[in-house]
Amino acid sequence: MNQRSFYDSIRETLFKGSISSDQFRGIDAILERYHELCINDVRKLAYILATVYHESAKTMQPIEEYGKGAKYDYGKKLRMNRTAYSVPDKIYYGRGLVQLTWYDNYKAMGKILNLPLLEQPELLLNMEVSVKVLFNGMMEGRFTGKSLKDYFTSDKTDAFNARKIINGLDKATTIQGYFNVFYGALILK
Repeated sequence: MNQRSFYDSIRETLFKGSISSDQFRGIDAILERYHELCINDVRKLAYILATVYHESAKTMQPIEEYGKGAKYDYGKKLRMNRTAYSVPDKIYYGRGLVQLTWYDNYKAMGKILNLPLLEQPELLLNMEVSVKVLFNGMMEGRFTGKSLKDYFTSDKTDAFNARKIINGLDKATTIQGYFNVFYGALILK
């Protein structure tokens, strides 16, 4: 990957001529984790970046969901099976680079990463924590049971259906478009 060409390309296409220092730090944290894990498939990296670009409202930073889940069941004190909980006294609306939602998902991801996400859901606003959740969820299928290896193989590149890793096919075409831009920028010489 030619980092200069990559940043020049996405600056002009996705970031309308200017990447802020926060956006740069977010992208850099994702690139660093990708290299640490030795994934070696830029299609997967492009899809991760496209997902974060969409889920973080283009900030490339861990953020809180706009509206804090007010219109959705996960914005109430409910588990995924719609049974109520009272402890901890928290609401598990979308947070982080991929907008982790639901009590059950915070509990499961906290256990996997050995972090108190149920007690401190705001930890997902920390870049290091959010990047770990991002990669663990997308690479290992921890969000929906689907993972990047289901859609990016030696004989398949399916950036449309890869949306099922996060949220069904909601905005699949849009994110596929972002994937195409990120992928094109990553393979520039």
